[in-house]
Amino acid sequence: MKFGVLQFFSWPGRRNSLDVVYQRALERIDVMDRTGYDAVWLAEHHFTDYSVCPSVHMMGMHVAGRTKNLRIGTAVSLAALYHPLRLAEEVALLDVLSGGRVNWGAGRGFDPVEFKAFGIPLDESAERFREAVAIVVAAWRRERLSWQGKHWSFDEVEVLPKPKQDPHPPVWVAASSLPAIDWAAESGYTIMMDPHSTHSDIAQKHDHYRQALEKHGHGQQKREIPMARFIAVSESESEAEEIARAGAAWTVGSYFNPSKVAGSPKKADQFLVDPSADPVQRYLDGVAIYGTPEKVIDQLQTLGEEMGLEYLLCAPLSHGSFQLFTERVLPKFL
Repeated sequence: MKFGVLQFFSWPGRRNSLDVVYQRALERIDVMDRTGYDAVWLAEHHFTDYSVCPSVHMMGMHVAGRTKNLRIGTAVSLAALYHPLRLAEEVALLDVLSGGRVNWGAGRGFDPVEFKAFGIPLDESAERFREAVAIVVAAWRRERLSWQGKHWSFDEVEVLPKPKQDPHPPVWVAASSLPAIDWAAESGYTIMMDPHSTHSDIAQKHDHYRQALEKHGHGQQKREIPMARFIAVSESESEAEEIARAGAAWTVGSYFNPSKVAGSPKKADQFLVDPSADPVQRYLDGVAIYGTPEKVIDQLQTLGEEMGLEYLLCAPLSHGSFQLFTERVLPKFL
């Protein structure tokens, strides 16, 4: 099993300065570089204190300068919000200057606040995302790129630099819904799976993806599928549950408040299937992994069998959780 960290830059309650938020996150990344993690995956968000990291590519450069072993992932570059040629340039530059350590993850995004502020119609987000990803990959593969699409057109553009990795960094696309998974499989993209779906939903979607790949004639060999899970670890079961509950409440309040779901009801329905259910309890019952180090080890082994978990993209819900996971859980799988 491989391990990466889905790195948020959360600012809960704005209790500390942002300098402290960034310092603690970067210190954690230094630890990852020394202890056997495969990659840090940087989360892009805009106009929210859920994670104050509006440029994963700029943050990636900072990470590259202070690490040697860790791969640098984006989880995700919100491709629908970019001009794809600029996106291709920025990720390629990061790959060159990091010595070829980039894992490029691209996502559509769903937050209506972001789309409104950037002047992009939310109902165009899926088609913009898909076209942007295709353009980025084509710009890396071709010496010069001509393109005539629905949203972008250009002729004989030489996108420089080209990535250091040949032919380009490995590519993942975030896919949560079945239509998104079908598109990814048809296009031959490898998927990464979200931290909000339940374990059983992830297992079903993973199986659906494998079948769709086969249907469209794409192989499954050497596909690493990061599965994001919230992690809470403590020496006591009760304290781990408290950490998990607080993290779930913060997530629900940040993702599913009225400003987020008003323009994207399908997103709310996807994660909160039963409106009468307690959304925080839902995370505890089937989304987060929490407990003592020994219990977390057992859960990971079970999930490896039940949902094909081979790459855990863990999102620690406290610094103590990260420390205990790194010291007591991670070594059992390396």
